[in-house]
Amino acid sequence: MLQVADVVIEVEGLVKRYGEILAVAGISFSVEKGEVFGLLGPNGAGKTTTVECLEGLRLPDEGRLSVLGMTPSPTNYALKARLGIQLQESAFFPRLTVVETLHTFARLYPRSRNINELIDLLALGDKRRSLVKDLSGGQRQRLAVALALVNDPDLLILDEPTAGLDPQARHALWDVIRTMQAEGKTVLITTHYMEEAEALCGRVAIMDYGEIIALGAPDALVAQRFRETAVELELSGEADLDELAALPGVGRLAAEKDRIVLYTSDVPQTLAALTTRAAQGSLPLRDLIWRRASLEDVYLALTGRRIRE
Repeated sequence: MLQVADVVIEVEGLVKRYGEILAVAGISFSVEKGEVFGLLGPNGAGKTTTVECLEGLRLPDEGRLSVLGMTPSPTNYALKARLGIQLQESAFFPRLTVVETLHTFARLYPRSRNINELIDLLALGDKRRSLVKDLSGGQRQRLAVALALVNDPDLLILDEPTAGLDPQARHALWDVIRTMQAEGKTVLITTHYMEEAEALCGRVAIMDYGEIIALGAPDALVAQRFRETAVELELSGEADLDELAALPGVGRLAAEKDRIVLYTSDVPQTLAALTTRAAQGSLPLRDLIWRRASLEDVYLALTGRRIRE
């Protein structure tokens, strides 16, 4: 059983409305000390509203929140001093340099990390004397994460930290998150990248329309719903779904637009049947891949659509 000190975030029945719009619909979850926990879902799922309530930027309409044993609020400065926060959109002083920006923010907190260490950690060494206004979008994103770490926080909250980054920059930021976990920090991230959640998170909560529709370890969520291999087809025309569902080894399928995913327990037989039909001209096959089932398949099974929509 978890001790109280092991629970860093506790959410019970969180509700948040904006007029008649129900942004968060009574969700509950907890985050343990030292965990990387992910809130997954498409834009509009309620992820950002949830973390803004946890950060004290918004007050919930209903429910109970506990963060580091305290209740978040706009004036809970003791809590704010122990949080590291990276928002989806960050505002900077454009005519300060990177190093000046970090020193300025460090002075706002009772404790701070070594600035040179942060610059190296976020690969900003060649930009330390550059003005913020001259940074690229990816460099600004890395600076935002550096600022979230400047006060040596106990809890790091990152809202879509890799959105808009190229693959190399994304993986570099993953390494930073892993480093933070290795240092004993607790990390809460929001993301709509399923592979990111699978790579980083010990547990995830998948959100859709303000509700949590699945909660658990990524591998466990996949295993609960899929024992088959996914064979993903990209088509250039229409196909007979009943015929595809009846192929050897296929237990079920999911169809959306020009893509069909077959879940098969016998990959060789399924692929042989598909290639035969494609060669005969009865299957307008443009591309085909097979892969293990993933969190994206879980979301597709639960909602009937991909998370990127």
